[in-house]
Amino acid sequence: MGRMSRAVEMKLLQSFCFFLLLSAVAPLREVPPSSCSAQIQAIINLQLQHNSSGIRLPLHHPQSPCSPAPLSTDLPFSDILHYDSSRANSLLHRVTTSAASVPLFKGTALGVGNYVARINIGTPPKPYTVVTDTGSSLSWLQCLPCKLYCHRQLDPIFNPAASSTYHAIPCSDAHCSTLSSATLNPSGCDRSRTCIYEASYGDASFSIGYLSQDTLSLSRSVAAIPNFIFGCGQDNEGLYGETAGIIGLAKNSISLFSQLSPKFGSSFSYCLSSSSATGYLSFGGYNPVKFVFTPMTKSSADESLYSLKLSSIAVARQSIVVSEESPSIIDSGTVITRLPEEVYSAVSAAVVRAIGAKVARAPAYSILDTCYKGSAAEVPTPEVAFVFGGGAVVRLPGSNVMIDVDNGVTCLAFAAARGATIIGNWQQKTFDIVYDVGKVRIGFAAGGCG
Repeated sequence: MGRMSRAVEMKLLQSFCFFLLLSAVAPLREVPPSSCSAQIQAIINLQLQHNSSGIRLPLHHPQSPCSPAPLSTDLPFSDILHYDSSRANSLLHRVTTSAASVPLFKGTALGVGNYVARINIGTPPKPYTVVTDTGSSLSWLQCLPCKLYCHRQLDPIFNPAASSTYHAIPCSDAHCSTLSSATLNPSGCDRSRTCIYEASYGDASFSIGYLSQDTLSLSRSVAAIPNFIFGCGQDNEGLYGETAGIIGLAKNSISLFSQLSPKFGSSFSYCLSSSSATGYLSFGGYNPVKFVFTPMTKSSADESLYSLKLSSIAVARQSIVVSEESPSIIDSGTVITRLPEEVYSAVSAAVVRAIGAKVARAPAYSILDTCYKGSAAEVPTPEVAFVFGGGAVVRLPGSNVMIDVDNGVTCLAFAAARGATIIGNWQQKTFDIVYDVGKVRIGFAAGGCG
């Protein structure tokens, strides 16, 4: 088992001498309006009608008024793009190299464009609002006594002492040795031989704490899952909004998806909603008839990520070929789709030709360089479609092609990257997407949620 860096070990060990208390805990928000309750009940009813053997959780857009932990409305969109760029660069590094670890840096944000869901942990169960992330494996919550730092969150911070089923995992446990592949960082031990994890992210945010297990509850209609493996975070630094932590959905054996697979099967699905609706995250069976499928591909760099083959992009029926050598992944935590530089240049040029002089151009905005004055609704957006390996075609609505940014400007919601493609969540919005790991395929269906 690897040894954690001396600096990190000393940082956590020092916390045994003093505790940092939070100055305040975020107050509970007002009860959502009736429309929010109706949306959430509709998601639950769909499970009862079509998927009674599985679990379906409401999934919220980060800026939805129905979200239990929405982003601040005064957060500049340029900040979201800044942190999104850092995350994308980290993912690109993971799919284009075979590096075994990612450096741990002290950062200021994580997943500001991610979607959130509610889970319950402990006995008795307590609810927590968490970010959903297909690009990471380890799930974690902020935990008392917050020996170094816990950020402000909506829910009361998880208290291990208040759960009769909580256990810290010792360094001798086999799960401790899985952390190297799950977090791309080595595990460590404290003086009592408790396993310590460190989860670092591409935008320099991180969580450090104790690897733990407790009872997980996801739905009133489905029995609780005992001995769920997760991180009990004692130092969690970054802009997480008011969420309690992260649930990892990657393919590593320690992820939430993998831990649920023995009970619900080897697939999960979700629909990422627009800001005016509620989406879902579902574990269990699905109806394959409505989906178009593309094979999952293998990545020699990082097998935990969901790789696929983007063959070409059609813009106003003009086909732009993507190199066979260019790797592609799909990620729920990246906002803006990244394309290889030469592909992006061709897509941008095709969009500009299709729009013509109908709308005035605007200066570049952060990482977005194909921008127009006005809103996305006012721009005559050309048809854009992804063509994946196996022939699956995903036609994007105009609202998935352009994105409104600050100061009355809308931009093409794609950016250039070196050597790889990341399908971001802006392009995934309102599609039902199923990750069928058992059959090694990813499916897309239009019109999944509003």
